[in-house]
Amino acid sequence: MIGSSPYRFHKDNRLLDAAAYERVFKKATRSRDKWFTVLCRENNNEAARLGLAISKKHCRAATTRNRIKRIVRESFRLNQAKLAGLDVIVINQSAAQTGNNRQLFDSLQGHWQTCGTSSANQDAQE
Repeated sequence: MIGSSPYRFHKDNRLLDAAAYERVFKKATRSRDKWFTVLCRENNNEAARLGLAISKKHCRAATTRNRIKRIVRESFRLNQAKLAGLDVIVINQSAAQTGNNRQLFDSLQGHWQTCGTSSANQDAQE
């Protein structure tokens, strides 16, 4: 394959260790709705990085948890240019297991917008 699509979800786009998650959890901008809580914090990279915290507590069925993860990853993949320079963690709410794919995708679009604007506001303050 020649070249690399800017929409690929590479290993560089994932939060890989506990320290990276902890850094975001300690000081993050939060966005919450019925479906998800999204935490975001600036990183020192050009790339956006995604971490998932899709808990069994809020979604018992493994197939449903996997569906939610696929939707989050796909939405992030398509919007990673807007989120450049951010570490993002997505946490599911109980209602996410009953939402259809379109509802979850639309919810994430709103969260990405919030994270992108909060990032721009932080840049303006510095």
